[in-house]
Amino acid sequence: MGSRNGNVIAGTVLVLIHVGALAAFWPGFFHWSSVAVLGILIYVTGGIGIALGFHRTLTHRSMRLWKPLEYAVALCGCLALQGSPIEWVATHRAHHAHTDREGDPHDANAGFRWSHFLWMVMPNPNVLTPEQKRRYAADLYAEPFYRFVDKAYLLFTPALAAVLFAFGGLSWVIWGVLLRLVLVYQFTWLVNSAAHTIGYRSFRTDDRSTNCWWVALLGWGEGWHNNHHAFPFSVRHGLRWYELDVTWLTVKLLAALRLATDLKLPTQQMIGRLRTESRT
Repeated sequence: MGSRNGNVIAGTVLVLIHVGALAAFWPGFFHWSSVAVLGILIYVTGGIGIALGFHRTLTHRSMRLWKPLEYAVALCGCLALQGSPIEWVATHRAHHAHTDREGDPHDANAGFRWSHFLWMVMPNPNVLTPEQKRRYAADLYAEPFYRFVDKAYLLFTPALAAVLFAFGGLSWVIWGVLLRLVLVYQFTWLVNSAAHTIGYRSFRTDDRSTNCWWVALLGWGEGWHNNHHAFPFSVRHGLRWYELDVTWLTVKLLAALRLATDLKLPTQQMIGRLRTESRT
């Protein structure tokens, strides 16, 4: 998503999705089965697809997944409708290369609303060009699977909607697609906005990243963002005992099943060098 000249189409789609999700509040569309579908798909597409897949596995290579599982997880991430793996990974790597300064696609210094969502729909000189996307995500672009998904990922959500309609009718589509997209969008966007504005800082970094406990709870552990910017390679973001990191717990389960290997973690020496006890 996003364009250097603004993106009317992306903005229109986002508005329609958010307006359509309001139908979930119509009593006729409420069913407990729809709530269950919502909960399951929030975790599958957001927690597994985005946090574990697009972010920790593909962007930062914090671990290695069994290849068929990596591809399956990437497809789950596509269902979050936040761009293809190549686009998402390239944008996030650019964010880390230029965090909160010129070149950052969602620079927090431009304001909360900008870093939350306006960067995607308003004119933005820091949105990556196709050439920059290929450069930042050269490892993904080298794989035929990801080049195919880059072209086809928009088809996956309508396919999911068709399956949900076949089994649960319009209610499942509203809760499992529209409302679920809105919630996963907001949880993910809060990492860019709230977790660069609100919270405490455990480590010295040259950006505005913070550890925001409620974003971490909503966002599968992604809200421990100052920890993440201090150690971008780390598969674990919640580094203190009380910093609940649901994605890390999932990774530990996958590692126990030998589906995840080469888990990268900061050493105690690394943590000690950057540690600060100041909180803001």
